[in-house]
Parts: sequence; C-alpha cells; structure tokens
Amino acid sequence: MSFDGVVTKAVIEELKEKILGGKIDKIYQPEKDELIINIHNRGKNHRLLISASSNNPRIYLTKNSKKNPTNPPMFCMLLRKYLSGGLILNIEQYGMDRIVVMDISYLDELGQSSEIRLIVEIMGKHSNIILLNKENHVILDSITRVTGEMSRIRQILPGKKYEYPPSQDKIDPLHGTKEDFFQLIRNSKDSLAILKFFYFNYTGISPLLSREICFNADIDIDRPIGSLEQLELESLYSAFSKILGYIKSGNFCPLYITNQLDEIIAFYALDLYQYGDQGKHYSNSISDILDISYRRRDIYDRMSQKSQSMRKSIQTKLDRATNKLVKQKEELIESQNRENLKVYGDLISANAYKIPRGIDSINLENFYDENMSIINVPLDIKSNPIENAQKYYKRYSKLKNAESLLLKQIPETKEEISYLEHVLIAIENATEVEELDEIKDELIKEGYLKDGSKNKKKKKQEAKLSSPHHYISKDGLHLYVGKNNRQNEHLTLKFAHRDDIWLHVQNMPGSHVIIKKDNRDIPHSTLEEAALLAAYYSKGRNGNNIAVDYTEKKNVRKMRNAKPGMVIYDNFKTIIISPHKDKVNEIKKVED
Repeated sequence: MSFDGVVTKAVIEELKEKILGGKIDKIYQPEKDELIINIHNRGKNHRLLISASSNNPRIYLTKNSKKNPTNPPMFCMLLRKYLSGGLILNIEQYGMDRIVVMDISYLDELGQSSEIRLIVEIMGKHSNIILLNKENHVILDSITRVTGEMSRIRQILPGKKYEYPPSQDKIDPLHGTKEDFFQLIRNSKDSLAILKFFYFNYTGISPLLSREICFNADIDIDRPIGSLEQLELESLYSAFSKILGYIKSGNFCPLYITNQLDEIIAFYALDLYQYGDQGKHYSNSISDILDISYRRRDIYDRMSQKSQSMRKSIQTKLDRATNKLVKQKEELIESQNRENLKVYGDLISANAYKIPRGIDSINLENFYDENMSIINVPLDIKSNPIENAQKYYKRYSKLKNAESLLLKQIPETKEEISYLEHVLIAIENATEVEELDEIKDELIKEGYLKDGSKNKKKKKQEAKLSSPHHYISKDGLHLYVGKNNRQNEHLTLKFAHRDDIWLHVQNMPGSHVIIKKDNRDIPHSTLEEAALLAAYYSKGRNGNNIAVDYTEKKNVRKMRNAKPGMVIYDNFKTIIISPHKDKVNEIKKVED
C-alpha cells in the first residue's frame, strides 16, 4: 500500500473542503503515536485521525472511534491547551511531499487571538506530529521526540527551531517540465531500472505510481533506462504527463483493490489500470478508502500481535494435554492387565522355599490354569523371593487404584483438550481486539493465563459483551454465530428461545449457531445456510462433508462445573455440509 505525495494531496483537498474553517472540539490520543481530533464545521461533526505510527503513518477523516486512556498523555494535554476551541485557518501540503501543515487560531493567556502550527510528517519510521510557534517556528513539542543520539541530522525537541526535512535534490513533479524529465533521463545511469527513475528523482512519487506510469506506457518496469528508444521515452513522458494532469486538476479517483480472498492489496487516489478490472472498489472520498484500508490493516496488526502469544501459550497447553491423554490411556491399558502381577506374586509366595536368591527369572507351574501350564516369572536379582512377591502385590494394588483414578481423569483430560481446541478456534474466528480481550479474560479466570494487569480491582465490573456474527438467510430468518466461548454461552443459554434451532459441528470444536425461529417454520434452505456457517466457523473449515448436528435449544444444556461454552445436547439430527467460503459469502451478513 502506498500513502505517497499524491494520496497526501488528495487528502488535503478533502480536508480543505470538509474541515477548513471548522472549530476544534475535542482531542484524544488513543495510542502513543496517534491522535483523534473532533472538528465541527458547517453543522457537521468530523473526526480527524492523525497517526505517526512507523508501520502505518497516515492522516484522514475517519468514521471509527477507539477507546481512550483514562489519563491523557502529556502531548495530548499540550494540544488541548492550544488547540481546543481553535479554528482551522489553513491546510496545505509542503510541495508534493508527505508533509501536512495546519494553521490554527487560538486565544493566548491574555485572551488575544494567536496562531499556532501543527505539522504532520508521514515518513515511515521517521513519521511525527509536531506543534510549533507559527511566527518563529520554535517547536513546542512533538508526539515523538528525536534526540541527537537518535539523529545527528535533524532533532525534533522543544525549544529547537523547526526545519523541513531535506529534499534530497528531488523535483516537485507538479512544477517540473518536459526538459527536466529528459535532463534527468540523461543524468541517470543507463543501468537504472525505469521503475526506480521516477521515485528516485521526483518528490511524492511512489513505486506503485511508477509501476502505473510504466504500465500505461507499455514499458517493462525492470528495463534499464539506457535500453529505451526515443519513442519509448516520449511514450513514457506522455503517460507521466497525463497522470500529472489528473493530479494538478484534482481529478482524483479514490479506490482500493482486493484479491480473491477479499484482502486489500492496494489503495490509491487515482485509478490503477495495472490491476485490471477485478476487485476494484471506488469511492468519492479518499478518507473513506483510507479508513477501510487502514482499519483492516490496523485490526490485523493489533490482533496478530495480541493473539500470537495467546495462541502459542494455548497450543503449548494443548500439546501437553494431548501427550498426557496418550500416557493416561497407556496406563489404563496397563492397569487393566494387572491380573498377571497378582498371579506372579501368588506363584512366588507359594514357591518361595525353592526359589534361589540372585536369579532374574524362574519357570513355575501356574496353578490358576487348569492345565497347570508353565509360566516364566521375572525376578529382581537384588531382592529375595518374599520381597519380589511384595513388589508384585504392591504394583498390582497401585494399578488397581490407578484404574479408578484414570477412568475419572481421562474424561477430564478429553474435556480440557476439547476446551483448548475451542479456544484456538475462537482466536481464529475473532474479528475485533475486544473479542481477544474476552478470550484472554476467560483464560485468566480458568487459570490458563496469568493476570498481568496492574489494577485488578477494576475487573470487578463485567465488560460489555462483544457482538456475534449476524446473518440473514435467503428466507429472511436471522442467524447468529458465536465467535468465542463467552458469546457461545450467551447465544445458547440466554439469547435463544426454547424453540429456536441450535447447531454445532459434530465431535469437533466450533461456534454455536442459532436460527431465530420467530414463530415460523424453518425451511431446509435456511437450515443448510446455518449448517454451512457452523461448519465454516469450526475446525472443519477446510474440509468437506462435515457433519453438523441440530436440535431445538431446549435440548441443549450445560453440565455443572463445565468449562465456558461446553454443553451437551440430545434429540438431534445431522446434516452433512461442505463449508466453502464462496457459499458463506453468499449469505447476507449484517454489519455491526
């Protein structure tokens, strides 16, 4: 994805249209490197997101909100002091660079109107948000302070004079000429790939736009400059000039592009012909495009970070439980074959007088066998016959006790394995960070994770339950799919009515699915759609011919002391379904 100078220019044009002249209402800092500024302008409220994240630096109007820390950071407090109630007087871009300049009026300590400047630098790991005195360009503070140890070239610290980042001798493409283009061609190394030529020499041009220029000129991006004929160079400049014409006139065409898995692979402020016509999603607002693209990426990044350690911990515990079950089953088989040990002990006791010490085995007549067969009895050479017999009796007694214990422990271990597998599926099904928090809280309560929170008293109040997946069948019936154990329990035990239909994959972890009956008969087509969802949101997602059980909710119950989400059911029927994703996508989903 590419937030380059062209995207920045499109954002600036939209910000001028929607928030220029607006009044700053509230300022929040939900992340250490991110701001949300609420602005009221011409009867409408807007939410401006500014992020200096090293991974996803950006600025645009967002429709989404985030939780704010109880105690706002110092930079947020400083911005509130100067910007709250201020009017946005000017928004501009520094050349074609990814630098946004905002001038804001505010009332100083004497009640007189003054101006202050907020600068947003979108520069990868060097991104920053800086507040400075407009008159003398002295920095008041920044969201990230850059010391001399961090950079010898450019420090961003309170009291220092702000200077724009060095231009690196690049040309502003909006002010460059055809002569500049060909001069740059002549000055470039013949071996330089044509793709790199544009973003090496022009400000605000990204590799994505470079590829688009080459595509429109029908020139391979990897061809060296020295291999191009004059006609090809003319064609290249013509394609470049045409795109510059769109940018100069503000003729933007915001879009994002998805692949077959519905993953966003690119966004831009201009149409991108290099991707063909498939998977293109257009909007009149560049902010809407960026909001969708970055929200997906932001959620994915945050969820990946949050779920990674949780998934690793649960997988480790699942592996241990699985190994434990194998050992328990082996011990159970051994305990069920314990009668041989008692026979050994009895035979040794009966023949102790004729068993010499220091031998490792002896053949004795088995008086428990009608045919008085000969049986070989192993012995411990260090023990006398009576001690050997006692060892066999003791081992027999131990295995006898072990059997009754194992018959109790094995179902418990199986239940634990099932629960942990359900947790892994829940982590995979989670679509919001809040849902991962619910899973984490549940694991802490169940003793699988340690509570690392500093203020444990705050957890007394139960957090609001996140929302399950909500679909509507082709027959107009509502379908609900739990994403984690907490949602599953709520859907099944509290939300569903007695005659609603409950579905779950057979003998494997997965989501609870509810069909709301609403006093209607359930058509088979709706039952198939619900079964499809149950199979898709389960461990059998990638399989075929998955068995899904269904019954009325009144036949589902939770056993005492059962783990969250674990239920039993009876009077059920089974439907076989193959959970293909394209079929799931055909079911109408209700967005939160």
